[in-house]
Amino acid sequence: MTRRLFFVMLAAAAAAGCAGPNKLAEKSQRELAQGDVWKAWQLATRALDREPMNPRAREAATASASVISADWQRKIHGLATVDSLRAAEQVLAFAEFRANAVNYTTVNVPETWAGEERTLRNAAARFQYSEGREALAASRPKAAFMRFHEVERYVPGYRDVAKLSAGAYERAITRVALMPFSSGEVGFGREVSDRWRDALAHEMAPPSAQFTRILGADAVTSRMSVSQLGHLSRDEAVKLGRKSGAQRVVWGSLGSVRSETSLHFFRDQVARRIVQKGEDGRDIVRWVDVPIEVVARVRDVTVDMDYEVVSTVDGTSLAHERGPRTAQARAVWTSYVPEGDVTHYALVSETVRSANPQRAKDVETRWKAVCGEGTTLQQVLTARLATRGDAGYDRGVLPRFVAGTAFVFLQELPPAQDLALAALSGGWQPLHRELARLDGMDDVDLGVALGGD
Repeated sequence: MTRRLFFVMLAAAAAAGCAGPNKLAEKSQRELAQGDVWKAWQLATRALDREPMNPRAREAATASASVISADWQRKIHGLATVDSLRAAEQVLAFAEFRANAVNYTTVNVPETWAGEERTLRNAAARFQYSEGREALAASRPKAAFMRFHEVERYVPGYRDVAKLSAGAYERAITRVALMPFSSGEVGFGREVSDRWRDALAHEMAPPSAQFTRILGADAVTSRMSVSQLGHLSRDEAVKLGRKSGAQRVVWGSLGSVRSETSLHFFRDQVARRIVQKGEDGRDIVRWVDVPIEVVARVRDVTVDMDYEVVSTVDGTSLAHERGPRTAQARAVWTSYVPEGDVTHYALVSETVRSANPQRAKDVETRWKAVCGEGTTLQQVLTARLATRGDAGYDRGVLPRFVAGTAFVFLQELPPAQDLALAALSGGWQPLHRELARLDGMDDVDLGVALGGD
């Protein structure tokens, strides 16, 4: 009796395991009957993923694949008479479908289909090959390379396309040299350009950029005189770039650093939460107003920047940007020494926040205006307890300043030149966008005179 019950339960478990795939196969057949062939295929393959040998699922997959195949062939035949390139694209997609479907079923096609596919692929390859040759003849190696790449998609190994593609790619490579920016302070412009170069070399490495390569500093500076490192004319930049093997140079200048330092005060009462035990042993919470003054020193720095991307072939300006770069540093100080746990302090008490929300909003707005968006009362009080005298400025914290961090009890704000360097060092993104835009564009399409000096 026990053995019989065991086998009954085993059979029930097996039936339950089949119920999922069988149900999916049934849904697949229903979707196919209603005309949603791709939904039918999806359900059938899901069933086979669960149980590869399920006969109903395999039958459903074969049925939906047969309809998909017939529909695809009709679509390709229709396109072939009006747009052979689109027909060839569909041939590639259909071939990919059949290759992926092998795991589930065999997609049957007529015996003549292989010849039809070959004809359409060859026609597309022939067209792209011809377009690539024409692009090469028109001094458009980037466009030519893209065409030859398409040829390989349709017919791998077509004629001499591999050789032509390699030659076009070599001609399409665009080397960009970043020249030291001209600046009133010796070395400042060079430091900015060095930082831009490092960032751009990282961001525009393949596969992010297909044709653009950023030249290293030595390729340029080794050819420059000491005076040119501080100030370089546009014509000199173009000539140096050409000697360095660059097709494009980035040349520009930095204006004088403008700095403004100001003091800001937050004078008000903050709330301290005090918890005491009542006579019945329960906690009694009360809020005590505490007068506080916080002083913030803020330094704002602005420096103008002007740069161009210039072709070394004939000096054509390919991109140009001019505008200010800004940075700010903030340091705060307070004489108030907190008592007890700093987490018990708040800008406004819960009672005031409930009874007078406008008061709470006003206090928080003034606090942010003085201490910065990301600086909390608890951070200021914690720093006050931890500080033994004022801390000196360390250039290593400069990125945190630029990110908006307000430093507590810092004796010195960063020098204006350091802030200007920080503001400029992070300003390479617009140039990156321009170089990315130009990456796939041939010189001739940008108005560069072929064979110019």
